[in-house]
Amino acid sequence: MLFNSLDFAVFLPIVFVLYWFVFKNSLRSQNFLIVIASYFFYGWWDWRFLALIVFSTLVDFIVGKQLDKVEDRHIRKCLLVFSILINIGFLGFFKYYNFFLDNFITAFTFMGMPIKANTLNIILPVGISFYTFQTMSYSIDVYRRKLVATKDLVAFSAFVSFFPQLVAGPIERASNLLPQFFERRKFDYLQAKDGLRQVLWGLFKKIVIADNCAEFANTIFNNSSDYGGSTLVLGAVFFTFQIYGDFSGYSDIAIGTSRLFGFNLMQNFAFPYFSRDIAEFWRRWHISLSTWFRDYLYIPLGGSKGSKGQQIRNIFIIFLVSGFWHGANWTFIVWGALNAIYFIPLLLFGTNRKNLETVAMDKKRPSLREFSSILGTFSLTVFAWIFFRAEDMSHALSYISGIFTTQLFQVPDFSVFPGALTLLLLIAGFLLVEWKGRFGQYAICRMQAIPSKARRWSIYFLIILIIDIFGNTSEEIEFIYFHF
Repeated sequence: MLFNSLDFAVFLPIVFVLYWFVFKNSLRSQNFLIVIASYFFYGWWDWRFLALIVFSTLVDFIVGKQLDKVEDRHIRKCLLVFSILINIGFLGFFKYYNFFLDNFITAFTFMGMPIKANTLNIILPVGISFYTFQTMSYSIDVYRRKLVATKDLVAFSAFVSFFPQLVAGPIERASNLLPQFFERRKFDYLQAKDGLRQVLWGLFKKIVIADNCAEFANTIFNNSSDYGGSTLVLGAVFFTFQIYGDFSGYSDIAIGTSRLFGFNLMQNFAFPYFSRDIAEFWRRWHISLSTWFRDYLYIPLGGSKGSKGQQIRNIFIIFLVSGFWHGANWTFIVWGALNAIYFIPLLLFGTNRKNLETVAMDKKRPSLREFSSILGTFSLTVFAWIFFRAEDMSHALSYISGIFTTQLFQVPDFSVFPGALTLLLLIAGFLLVEWKGRFGQYAICRMQAIPSKARRWSIYFLIILIIDIFGNTSEEIEFIYFHF
């Protein structure tokens, strides 16, 4: 079920009414309703994979209880390894089986020992990369004694399957989300109104920015050999805003929807395209995944401690694993490696934590130096996204080689892409709103501070009007991160 679908527009009010009007006096009933609604929401794609999420939930629930009971270090470690192997095993089979098999066959063929093996027609379960990481973090935190295991299976199931963030995050920590299922929830009008505002902005990002950018990006990437350098750059820029509008738009809708039910999820994007270096970018992009890898991989590896060589090793490991997490393709691994290469000079010169505050604090516009840094970081990011979007390494390299031609300095032929100029103007307006709202949790969160109710509602209606006029509302387009 898509957030931008008629199905969800019917589903959400029904769950909302049941939650606040029918089961409002029973916390356990509300949690049970969330579990049923979440399974219905997830099963709308393919009911067969419900067994997978139920099994993953039961494994980590049981492992968590045992970790709390057992004191023997060896047994506790075995329990944790069991949980990790189950979760990584499912993820590895559904997401990476064919990748490893194909590369295994290629390697043996290269060495003159061709082998035959059949790949499997495996369907990737939606959201598996997200909820497996969420349940794994629970088991790891219980193992580390940072969290007490829950004995309430309904609450734990609700935590794992919570439908707003089930299929594409944010990847919530049990320490933040799970306790909220044990707290009495009362309807908060201001919180719900803020949630609706964030949902509206998320829909704008998805339907107006991402879906329109996707149309041009797909045309250019799928026919890259037909276009010159400047048009290929335009295609990469359109994809850059497609993936941001799509994924951050999903996060906004997920966080806003959660607030309708009295839950607070972590911020997943903090205006990353205004970053002044790649380290700041990764503190602001897909924050729930970046912090997950930091806490459960980077720090256990030694983090920023040890020699420079060890620090560089750790950076490469975390970025390569992050790339591989996104998909079973060498393009994702190269994308991760490229970001590591961007990061290394900052680490070597000790400037990776230089830009911790939001850009242009107490100023309306950035300085020339800040603007240059933002533009440089954005350009590096656009280049890296080419690998992320390309079908394979051959496509990525041919796309890049097509950019660096004499046609790079020509103006793209916009007559071939009707509507592209209009979209660029929409992106410019979108960036202006994001810039003005960069200190908030999302771009328009401070609109409540506008004293004039008429002015506030005029802006809301303007956003809805733009969605209606420029958005592709006739077609339900999947969120890009559903594939990861």
